[in-house]
Amino acid sequence: MKPIEIFENIYDVGVNDWNIRDFHGYSTWLGSSYNAFLILDEKITLIDTVKSEFADAMLRNIADIVDPGKIDIVISNHTEMDHSGSLPRIMHRVGEDKPVYCSKMGLKNLAAHFGSNLNYQAVENGSNLSIGKNTLTFLETRMLHWPDSMFTYLNESKILFSSDAFGQHYAGFEKFDDAMSDDIMPHAKKYYANILLLYSPLILKLVQKVTELGIEIDMICPDHGIIWRKDPGKIIDAYVRWSEQKPKKKAVVIYDTMWHSTEKMADAVASGIASEGVSVRPMHLRKWHRSDVMTEVLDARGIIIGSPTLNNGLFPTVADFLTYMKGLKPLNRIGAAFGSYGWSGEAVELIKQQMAEMKFDVMEPNQRIQYVPDQTGLESCYAFGKELGKTISEGL
Repeated sequence: MKPIEIFENIYDVGVNDWNIRDFHGYSTWLGSSYNAFLILDEKITLIDTVKSEFADAMLRNIADIVDPGKIDIVISNHTEMDHSGSLPRIMHRVGEDKPVYCSKMGLKNLAAHFGSNLNYQAVENGSNLSIGKNTLTFLETRMLHWPDSMFTYLNESKILFSSDAFGQHYAGFEKFDDAMSDDIMPHAKKYYANILLLYSPLILKLVQKVTELGIEIDMICPDHGIIWRKDPGKIIDAYVRWSEQKPKKKAVVIYDTMWHSTEKMADAVASGIASEGVSVRPMHLRKWHRSDVMTEVLDARGIIIGSPTLNNGLFPTVADFLTYMKGLKPLNRIGAAFGSYGWSGEAVELIKQQMAEMKFDVMEPNQRIQYVPDQTGLESCYAFGKELGKTISEGL
């Protein structure tokens, strides 16, 4: 991908990773991008780098605009390796004596990753740096989503370089939101659900802080995916909505099955929920990736999970998903459990325990059927779903 001028004298010199399909447990079926930004001013400034294997591609992009050795300043908004992995290679060309500006935690992380040979310079939250005609302001965003994370704001152009916030795992030749319209929002939603949901309270505080400071934003440049220039308020509003965790009149029935018994139960439960006018989606955990299931969980009030009992415990895919969801800490949910079993039947109780630990409102009684559900059993599952649908609808 060639460098793209995103604003006068500002270029995206990042790269597309067309073939990545898994990002530490997150399905990236359309690849991803690692965006990095070059500002031409009296002090030529590079904001962020890329994954290590793409260092040479990034250097070629920079060289199309300016000799990398003429870069005066490098800024590291985030030290995760998809944005810092190529830093030693880039600094070898830029000059290892040149300053690398980062947060205080960023300094510790970069030194831990790459040693102390580079000229790391920790910045204070809210501090400014003049690069000529332009002034940069550094905003600490600790735990969004690492302790080192920060934003860099270009005051004169009202551009926010937002690191991992407001991004999407999406690789494409489209560079701006006006090239994709609403087509990009499912990718942004998935990104939030699987990476940032855990930090929802911090996001609300950050948006409030930016509002109080009166920071105007005409463009948001994340480190993954498209740039928001037509309507940056759209993604900010979405983040506020998602971080408030006010679920919709919606349920997700998440399950796996051995010999289709739990699957039959899932279908009956989902039908009962739908009969009460609640939007519901059944999701088989070996047909849907955990990150796509989690995307549906983001705005669902009802989380209903089914598992057969295997070796006195949960089916492996169900255990995997519960662990994954628990780490992301969804709030304000109604939970329920169901499942089939042969002779012991512990799975349903184990699901309920995990939901209680997540502070879900767990509905009782749950559904447990031995071997294959007969017509009476399926009718019981339907009635169970119907009750769930009524409960989900209450107060919405």
